[in-house]
Amino acid sequence: MPVIVVANPKGGVGKSTLSTNLAGYLASKGHAVMLGDVDRQQSALTWLSLRPKHLPAIGSWETREGDIVRPPKGTTHVVLDTPAGLHGKRLDEVMKIADKVVIPLQPSIFDIHATHAFVRELLAHRRSDKVKIAIVGMRTREGTISSDHLRAFVDSLKVPVLGFLRDTQNYVHLAAHGLTLWDVTSSRFERDIEQWKPILQWVEA
Repeated sequence: MPVIVVANPKGGVGKSTLSTNLAGYLASKGHAVMLGDVDRQQSALTWLSLRPKHLPAIGSWETREGDIVRPPKGTTHVVLDTPAGLHGKRLDEVMKIADKVVIPLQPSIFDIHATHAFVRELLAHRRSDKVKIAIVGMRTREGTISSDHLRAFVDSLKVPVLGFLRDTQNYVHLAAHGLTLWDVTSSRFERDIEQWKPILQWVEA
């Protein structure tokens, strides 16, 4: 049972956007997916409560205060949304069960520096080299100075960069209705789906 952890020490960088769309994709492929939420804000669980019942099911992860809990019986894939400030014992607990870690990163100098230290911490805490770590650029705009800084930064890291997701309100509109890119057929989302292809290839590898 692969466990995909979405993590970044900063808040508001797109963790829930990545988590919900990853879970939605896996569910669309017929997997028994569980979306876990370690974040106190419970953003992922709020999103699940909005999800229409006729769509491919995504299970929730019942939590207890201070515990990394076990997934429901029959789960084949886990996506785990984590809180900002994930360090120390909590990080150790998450990394014990992680198979892959996806780090969302925005083109902000503050986020970039915080993420640089976080990547080093993740590499130190992973249980073996089999735990794969990668970065996804979030809310990027081509041709901007901030996006150029982001690309230059990720080139200096020792982890792969899976791709860059554009800055669009599409994700906001989908999330408001408990939806993902894989639940809609409108041509307005084709560019976003195309940007996800290398991310999904890495997740499924």
